[in-house]
Amino acid sequence: MNKTVREQILVIRDSGETNMLDTRTVQVIANRMGFCELVIYLEEHRRGYVNFILTGDAGEEGAE
Repeated sequence: MNKTVREQILVIRDSGETNMLDTRTVQVIANRMGFCELVIYLEEHRRGYVNFILTGDAGEEGAE
């Protein structure tokens, strides 16, 4: 997960608009906010996203 995706996740989390484990709604919000990188990341790396939400571990830069 790169820095941009991580920051976009945190913006959505801080909005309090949805449960962050509801990945489809997170994707809708990300799309509405223009967070294309996050939308794509959720399509391609859903498990890595869930791991980040549950553990705070974003993995190495460029990983996944």
